[in-house]
Amino acid sequence: ENFLQKTSAPFSTNSCDAFISLNTLNLSSFTKLMKKLQEIHPEASRDKIVDALLEVKNNNKGILSGLSINSIVERTSVIL
Repeated sequence: ENFLQKTSAPFSTNSCDAFISLNTLNLSSFTKLMKKLQEIHPEASRDKIVDALLEVKNNNKGILSGLSINSIVERTSVIL
């Protein structure tokens, strides 16, 4: 699956309540999400974080749309 696919969904670093889908994250959104997770979990490799994000997606009926950034970060953190 292509995580870097462009989307028209808004994403703001000032709003942790922006809604996104992991399938349609653009490079900027994905990078910001990864940066936030790497700051919280410096011990986790990039691959581990991506695997955890995919697990969150799978646990949410295969989609992340409708989940806030904070919710994605929290659920990913539990897995990590």
